[in-house]
Amino acid sequence: MAAMDMVLGRARAGDDRAFGELTDPFLGELRLHCYRILGSVQDAEDVLQETLLAAWRGLGGFEERASLRTWLYRIATNRCLNALRASARRPRPVPARPSWASEPTRQGEPLWLSPFPDALLDEMPDLVVGPEAQYEAQETIALAFVAAVQKLPPRQRAALVLRDVLGFRSGEVAAMLDVSEASVNSALQRARATLAALPEDQRPVAVEADQADLLAKYVDAFQKYDLDELVTLLHDDAVMTMPPYTLWLKGAPDICRWMVEPTPSLCRDSILVPAGQVNGVPAWAQYKPDPEGGHIPWALQVHQAWDGRFGRLTYFLDTERIFPAFGLPPRLR
Repeated sequence: MAAMDMVLGRARAGDDRAFGELTDPFLGELRLHCYRILGSVQDAEDVLQETLLAAWRGLGGFEERASLRTWLYRIATNRCLNALRASARRPRPVPARPSWASEPTRQGEPLWLSPFPDALLDEMPDLVVGPEAQYEAQETIALAFVAAVQKLPPRQRAALVLRDVLGFRSGEVAAMLDVSEASVNSALQRARATLAALPEDQRPVAVEADQADLLAKYVDAFQKYDLDELVTLLHDDAVMTMPPYTLWLKGAPDICRWMVEPTPSLCRDSILVPAGQVNGVPAWAQYKPDPEGGHIPWALQVHQAWDGRFGRLTYFLDTERIFPAFGLPPRLR
């Protein structure tokens, strides 16, 4: 404890190395915390840097009534809420919804959801989870969970993540959000009710991590563009989304029909390249044919399976940001 006090004293005196010694152990879990609330790795990284700057400037006011970790979570959470309030992001042009789709386009899908590389999790020590946690750690990294959380109002979102994911006590959450404990419990109750009332295809589900055989069949069918085979790998009520577009399709027949209509698909003859683990499951970089030769980036595919078939297909189209972050080449020749 005395050694920590010495490091804290040096940091307060302006020693940036001492500050790093204090904060570095928490960077990974703070980044993941911001990602769960914001749904975007880039936004989470930006808020993390704001958090560190605020902590550096405010270290003199850290009174040690709570742990340094709790204090950093308080700063990060409030920076996330500020980012949500100030957000002026606008969706890109939306593809026309196919007139033949059997289900209407779902409103409220998180357009700016982005994948979280598991490599960032490997850099983290074991995450400290408090006694109030309601979810398994792996479950809260899955895309289905992060997407569901984005449907909550900002303060409910923060209360749910702090309480049910990280296991902070209600009193600690109240201090972080600068509200009463009763207010926290009310927000938490509403957040839980909202998640429980979501349509079944939007609720968090237990995703199968070992998808090797299923993925091998999918990759083979997709690269051959064998849609008869592809439809057998999907649940009848599977859902397909393409962030940041609002396109939303439900049902294996509609998904496969989208891949070939209204004109011959530009994705035929695509190549899928392994892109490592994302949100706890394997990801694939899709390169589509370039009329000038070779193949160019089109999507990062992250698909979730349960009961032996895929239930949710997510094609992340923001390749200009995602592919460099995953170390993927700008084209295949």
